[in-house]
Amino acid sequence: MPLNFIAEARPNTFAFETSALIKACGFREYDARWWFGQVAPELNLIGVQALGMGLGTMIRRLGVGPDIVTGHDFRSYSLGIKLALVSGLMATGARVKDIGLALSPMAYFAQFALDTPSVAMVTASHNENGWTGIKMGAARPLTFGPEEMSALKAIVLAADFDLVGGGSYDFVSDFRETYLNDLTRDKRITRKLKVVAACGNGTAGAFAPEALERIGCEVIPLDVELDHTFPNYNPNPEDMQMLHAIRDKVLKTGADVGLGFDGDGDRCGVVDNEGKEIFADKVGVMLARDISSQYPGSTFVVDVKSTGLFNTDAVLRANGAVTDYWKTGHSYIKRRVAELGAIAGFEKSGHFFFNPPIGRGYDDGLVTAIAICQMLDRNPASSMADLYRALPLTFGTPTMSPHCADDVKYGVVERVVSDFQALKRDGDSFAGQKIGHLVTVNGVRVVAEDGTWGLVRASSNKPELVVVVESPVSSERRRQMFDAVDAVLRRSPEVGAYNQTF
Repeated sequence: MPLNFIAEARPNTFAFETSALIKACGFREYDARWWFGQVAPELNLIGVQALGMGLGTMIRRLGVGPDIVTGHDFRSYSLGIKLALVSGLMATGARVKDIGLALSPMAYFAQFALDTPSVAMVTASHNENGWTGIKMGAARPLTFGPEEMSALKAIVLAADFDLVGGGSYDFVSDFRETYLNDLTRDKRITRKLKVVAACGNGTAGAFAPEALERIGCEVIPLDVELDHTFPNYNPNPEDMQMLHAIRDKVLKTGADVGLGFDGDGDRCGVVDNEGKEIFADKVGVMLARDISSQYPGSTFVVDVKSTGLFNTDAVLRANGAVTDYWKTGHSYIKRRVAELGAIAGFEKSGHFFFNPPIGRGYDDGLVTAIAICQMLDRNPASSMADLYRALPLTFGTPTMSPHCADDVKYGVVERVVSDFQALKRDGDSFAGQKIGHLVTVNGVRVVAEDGTWGLVRASSNKPELVVVVESPVSSERRRQMFDAVDAVLRRSPEVGAYNQTF
């Protein structure tokens, strides 16, 4: 089938309604994200149909079979995008199983429950309104990485489709109940926990409160009504605005813990009973302590944005735990967890991955929430704040993202890596000390002699860089490292303002 592509077009024009618009920049490292808004869109529905043709063609050529699960998040345009995607998939002979309105982990679960090898979940995750995207995979529980995304991009942009026809569509009714039943089976806790469930008016509002109630929690709902305008804040548990809203609710109600879920429910953020926001990497350390006490000698995978405590914590060492630092990104960590046979993987963004016996290897914010409640259940004499205070003190920052355009951000990071490598080679001082070592598996993590570190990497799904800083010494050393890292970034005029700082 011939396909006409357009590089630029505005909605409500003949070209926009008759040709495919699908910008190359939307094919990102491990999923796809496009701006779908009315102003300067990067994608239209015919472009989505082309994406479906490309994905169906790729799956066919991989030889994994024609069956694929699809679902969509709660945005005003997600259903339309999914149906356009489905029409493209069916043109390639795909047999589509549609689970309807869903969380991303519900779609991953469907690959197992419906014995279907591939998945295409329509979601922009925590991105602001106007964004759309697809999370894809063809080898459960993994999702696509750079190789697969590059191959898909080449197929779609060249219109190199195998349009054999013969596809089919099957809507799977009541799959929400199947998912919740599986999620909560044999998970009931005995401790009486009062839990704030915050959903930012995103899709998780239709799932998280009921899941927590089923395991025995008293649930205090916060912004759980589905509202695709996101009237209060963006559903992103890394965003301090959402964490502060959870804090206020916890303090007002006397809750034992506050749990926040992102737009597609694959991440979970935590606030303790005293209203303190616990960054996800520290939650990971707490869970790693709990898991390694049950399963000594456990292997964990964490991303390069995460705290250094995974390597230095005395409890983890005593339990024989081993931690591997790896590339940031849900597909990267998921794949690394599978490669190493790790029992769990933790990402500072709040993507947590649990292998059996806890989970199936994919990221699910509700599995994380249940694991946190079970950890509290196993420690009846300790509050969430007590467990947090038991960790060695470090001084960290939230994830901070200065704007940097997609077409230049990787070049900026390459220059920053080169700058730090030169400083290390020449033995120069940085942030008041010599550089102890550099981690360059994903951007650069510069570590000072006292363990204070700063990270710079390119965001995988937005036109931004990512900056994180932590010091085991003091808040002053944290500030010193941030200022020094920021000074390096400011050598590049392409780097803009931060979305948040500390």
